[in-house]
Amino acid sequence: MTTTEHGTTPPGLPGSFDHRMAVHGSDEEFLATAVPFLAEGLAAPEEPPPVAIAAPAKLELLRAALTGDAARRVVTIAHTDWYTGSAANAIARAAGHLAAHAGPRGAVHLLMEPDWSGRAGRSARESAEWIRYEALANLLFAPYATTALCVYDTRTAGPAVIAAARRAHPGTGAYADPLLVAAELDAVPLPPPPRDAHRLPAPEPGAVRGWALARGLAPAEAELFATAVAEAAVDPVTDVLLWGEAPSCVCELRTARRVADPLAGFVPPPAATAPAPGQGLWFARQVCAYVDVRDDAAGARVRLQYA
Repeated sequence: MTTTEHGTTPPGLPGSFDHRMAVHGSDEEFLATAVPFLAEGLAAPEEPPPVAIAAPAKLELLRAALTGDAARRVVTIAHTDWYTGSAANAIARAAGHLAAHAGPRGAVHLLMEPDWSGRAGRSARESAEWIRYEALANLLFAPYATTALCVYDTRTAGPAVIAAARRAHPGTGAYADPLLVAAELDAVPLPPPPRDAHRLPAPEPGAVRGWALARGLAPAEAELFATAVAEAAVDPVTDVLLWGEAPSCVCELRTARRVADPLAGFVPPPAATAPAPGQGLWFARQVCAYVDVRDDAAGARVRLQYA
């Protein structure tokens, strides 16, 4: 049975971001949710045509179900083409789409299905990052008049993922403060660095690049990784550890300054201004599969894993 749960962004936040969730277990249930949602978007004033981002097989179902004007106007994008990288990349992709294609204040209807049978579901760690993205979206997109329906198929997204996703969507009855969800994810201890981790006196890009090349990263990848490390370094850096083999090269930075902001690295820095402390994490999150930030009494640990 399909269940659709929705509600606008919680009181106290600007904008009118409408972040909905629907759970289905069959193709018929998917269409029973998706088709009315897209029709709602087509009827919304001052909005561009709605966009359906889903598994290719579901898009074929939609194309067969839509008729007339709806069939011509609804934009369909395979989720394997939209979700091509990390959860942080997905945030950047969505923000870019709103800037380029949405109506006033970001008004557009988006039907969205992450690739739970692919990257998003490949491990518990990866799934947790996508749940973080779903939760933080309530803050990151609060200024926009966007209506997003996140669809979860019980045939590809397991019960644990769906239960966690309900905590990231207003109106589900299980919704939790996005910062609480992020804090709970960050409460999971990171594995300790290996005893033979390579130590550097400073996050100097040339030294990081040379180490990454020796560990098997291609020159272009080693350059990106070294730049990400340099961008993520929040002065003063007191320790630099490197370990792993390509493609999973890891760098951990110990800093004397706490990062504090749970949205650090998720909000793009203003293009016209010099990046403030911590804004280099935006670049790092776009490049690396995982960027973990753990504040403590001594400052912070920032751990970057390339892939």
